[in-house]
Amino acid sequence: MPAPVLNGERLEVVRVRERFPDAIIKVKEFRGDTFICIKREALREVALFLRDDPELEYKFFSECTCVDYSKWKHERDLPERFEIIYNLYSLKYYSRIFLKAGADDGVPVPSLIPVYPGAEYPEREIWDLFGVQFEGHPKLKRFLLPDDWAGHPLRKEYPLGGEDVDFAKGVKGPAVEDISMPHAGESFEGKTGSEDVSGR
Repeated sequence: MPAPVLNGERLEVVRVRERFPDAIIKVKEFRGDTFICIKREALREVALFLRDDPELEYKFFSECTCVDYSKWKHERDLPERFEIIYNLYSLKYYSRIFLKAGADDGVPVPSLIPVYPGAEYPEREIWDLFGVQFEGHPKLKRFLLPDDWAGHPLRKEYPLGGEDVDFAKGVKGPAVEDISMPHAGESFEGKTGSEDVSGR
């Protein structure tokens, strides 16, 4: 059964707006998905409401992810550098809703672990790769990268390449920036390195 619509707006949006009139920054529809952009401080309360409201039942936490918009020059949904996007699923309507909250460097985002325990590792991944802090997270430490790794590699200012790759038996491979090979999309010859790839 599809998510109910009231006066041309999804029920989830109507219910959140009724309950938290000051929390919503904007609502965006994109390719059939609904994004509710909310104030960071209200994130946990809105998620709890979506989970426990008997009309909605967003009980399944699908994922959360992050985007660094520090180099983006086009229109945006939120003014902060980072957008944290939570993907929630209603087992009642088999529908999906996205919550978006913004954070600048060093500004913590409320962890959703008290609402969805499954948020533990996705939030750790976001911290590991982007450096976004999650307030109330019980174990915010590296798990994808080595403990002594410097920086957060999915930030836009993080350098690409420049480090030799370790292979088996102590052999070192070239850094990404040391190799430049054209591919079919870059040359009229349709070659990558010395091999034909397009049959031209």
